[in-house]
Amino acid sequence: MPPLAGLRVIDAASFIAGPVATTILADLGADVVKIEPPDGDTYRHRGGGPGVPESPYNYRWIVDNRTKRGLALDLRKTEGCEVLCRLVERADVFVTNTPLDSRARLRIRWEDLAPLNSRLIYASVTAYGERGEEAPRTGFDATALWARTGLMDLVRAAPDAPPPRSLPGMGDHPTGVSLFAAIMTALYERERTGRGTMVSTSLMANGLWWNAIQVQAALCGARVEPRPPREEAASAVANLYRCADGRWFLLNVVAEDRDWAGLVRAIGEPDLLDDPRFATTPARRANARVLVAILDKVFAARPWAKWRAVLDAHGLTFGIVGTVEDARDDPQMLASGALIPIDDPRAGASLTVASPFWLEGHPKVAPRFPPGLGEHSVEILRETGYTEAEIEKLLAARAVVQGNSERAGA
Repeated sequence: MPPLAGLRVIDAASFIAGPVATTILADLGADVVKIEPPDGDTYRHRGGGPGVPESPYNYRWIVDNRTKRGLALDLRKTEGCEVLCRLVERADVFVTNTPLDSRARLRIRWEDLAPLNSRLIYASVTAYGERGEEAPRTGFDATALWARTGLMDLVRAAPDAPPPRSLPGMGDHPTGVSLFAAIMTALYERERTGRGTMVSTSLMANGLWWNAIQVQAALCGARVEPRPPREEAASAVANLYRCADGRWFLLNVVAEDRDWAGLVRAIGEPDLLDDPRFATTPARRANARVLVAILDKVFAARPWAKWRAVLDAHGLTFGIVGTVEDARDDPQMLASGALIPIDDPRAGASLTVASPFWLEGHPKVAPRFPPGLGEHSVEILRETGYTEAEIEKLLAARAVVQGNSERAGA
């Protein structure tokens, strides 16, 4: 049996970080009810744009809202709020990333919902935290996590290069894992105390945690220097190189004193062992630019497949600079369970991305196609104790909308 079977979760979040946390809960067996307004979560309908691949399949919605049930609910109406309150009374977890001022207007703050259910875990995601002058500000991972916390600045390809943009959802997914961890910690505490609590995380806090080593250096008074361009790397044996077929890989030899001779043998350049410029780690660092130029020529002479076999045979640490297209045919991603089957022709793919951890002896739920807008509205109302007459009244008032399962973007 999945470890979270029987856990009842209300996903009243939009876009990515909050729904990611509830997707993980659903993967582990929780019954997650995805609440959307009658016209749907903006993320459901979000179109393409620069850096967003065009597809007839709503791939973002699939990966971030799979295995949930859908309820379309208008919280601006009194009847809609009453439905939510009844759901909260029997829920274990409530997740939201609604801006703080909107939570007050909709009456979905912790202080609004906690009196309804003493065992409720209220999980909140914000851009900049729950307190402070900027707490009400809206933000995305691109602004609050990537740009604000020094990450964007420090990963430039060279000191004078423009700051690199983030990818869609790049920071939201790990932030969702942080929220999941907070929820599970609160559930553990509830087992001991019998009472629920509020947990929270923010995009900014997660960005600082990503960048914690460099931020802590600055906090300790160190000057954090920008990284030099690849050709001027501090270490030639921890650097990027391009092969004859155009593929890049990252060589990452950390224990230089131990592995330098093995690297030289692997690349077939024994004369480097007798070159005083490279005889010791300090010497190699002092002459890193020269060594980079030498290794550039060496690695440019053979294709990636050849170099992979050679470096593997000598036990060296390295990694291909993969593309997203590589993932489809990566046997290790399949064998490890990082990619898993999704058996639904509406998904447009036979695989989806797994949540990134496993419990031995507790299989995850097979991923299901995400709900259409309000697909399970009536079903959920019946489970909550509404009569058929009450349900018809809610539908007529459009406080609740019953949708369909035709497609994820419906």
